[in-house]
Amino acid sequence: MGILRLSHVEVRCPDLELSVAYYTEVVGLIETARESDRVWLKGWDEQQHHSMILRYAPTYGLETLGFKVAEMSDLDEYQERIEQAGISTKRLAAGELGKGSGETLRFTAPSGHVVDLVHGMRQVGNMLPLHNPPPEPLGLTGIHPPRIDHVFLMCEDVDGATTFFTDVLDFRLTEQIVSDDGYQLVTFLERTHTPHDLAFVTGPNAAFHHVAYWVDDWNELRRAADLCAFHGVRIDAGPTRHGATRGWGLYFFDPAGNRNEMYTGGYWADPDREPVTWTEAEMGRAIFYYEGVVDQRFLTEHS
Repeated sequence: MGILRLSHVEVRCPDLELSVAYYTEVVGLIETARESDRVWLKGWDEQQHHSMILRYAPTYGLETLGFKVAEMSDLDEYQERIEQAGISTKRLAAGELGKGSGETLRFTAPSGHVVDLVHGMRQVGNMLPLHNPPPEPLGLTGIHPPRIDHVFLMCEDVDGATTFFTDVLDFRLTEQIVSDDGYQLVTFLERTHTPHDLAFVTGPNAAFHHVAYWVDDWNELRRAADLCAFHGVRIDAGPTRHGATRGWGLYFFDPAGNRNEMYTGGYWADPDREPVTWTEAEMGRAIFYYEGVVDQRFLTEHS
């Protein structure tokens, strides 16, 4: 079955306690473990141990991102493919990367990002009983999204990064924004039949645009905006509609400067669905459909 979905991201932050307070009280993620320099968090409806790791560091940004694979044998197959593509890999045993981690295949993608393929992360449950459960647990705080949704990355060669993830890692292209001279400016890639689990936009190699968590509907997105405003979190964009993916999004920054999105909507992407192409002239509507324009500032990795 190969890669199942986005598993987790690890982001850097210079003030670990401030970031933990933000992600637990405003975003509403649940802390599952901590060490002196790292804290592990998850969305309430995620069964696995974590979908976000906060790591103490002098700067903000993305440390690693991970994808969940179905079988241990998938790690062997992908290791062979990646090395045949000329990229070195490293195998790490379960627990070697810290709390709850599974068997991991690590490599640096052509985009410059450190990527982990993970099997067997520890399962901790979603706080709901398996018989006659309520819709969600009592006592959740903040926005409390149920799960991670996608990650949006930056790189100099979007065409090259997209080719690697589609040809080597079996991602499928759902949508793209193409420049007038034929190069891909933005690509949207999926493994879960959603519009995207991973996306690339033109920018510096190894740069991080945002991580998105899922909320269930437009009303939850508006509620997220209310909570951001109440807590004094500066909203970067939205709530608004995307042309590409047909989703709705709200963007804001964590205390370190890492961009977050709350996302909902979209469509079911069958494997035989033809990719949608947006032209450079319509890039504004592709990203912000209602506004029809995109501020160049939004296409940078931070505020």
